[in-house]
Amino acid sequence: TYVPLDEETRATAGAREYDPVMVSRQPDEWRAGKTVLFGVVESRAAGPNGQALLKLGVRRLDARNLCASGSDDDSCRVTVSDGDFGVVWALVPLRGDDYVGPHSVGLRSLLRVVGTIAQDVSPADGQPVLHATWYRHWPPFFYVTRASASEMRQ
Repeated sequence: TYVPLDEETRATAGAREYDPVMVSRQPDEWRAGKTVLFGVVESRAAGPNGQALLKLGVRRLDARNLCASGSDDDSCRVTVSDGDFGVVWALVPLRGDDYVGPHSVGLRSLLRVVGTIAQDVSPADGQPVLHATWYRHWPPFFYVTRASASEMRQ
């Protein structure tokens, strides 16, 4: 099963899981608190103050991780839904190797992001912008989707 880091548990305390329908219906209420989500990076651009502006396809975390071997925890990968159920733009202050390098945040990376939904929206598509206060990153191939289950078992 998915195990959050201690720092992650603190960062997500009191946060609500992103719900695109409720955000559009009650934007002021959602801006008042912390929001948390898993998202796969669809694009990355430079944002203000050295942050990364990420377009994220929002995913659902599966209750169980997929594992290539049931007896080897090292073969398990964080598992998210195959398709997204919304789009969110996130301004994320990337750190160290996540900013640049072979495993930096880029297309197909998975992030768990905690932050606040701002009043600004993306000029590209009018979707909400989440200002991140914390994130966790998995580069491509360090996580899987349900569709990957058959590939892992072969």
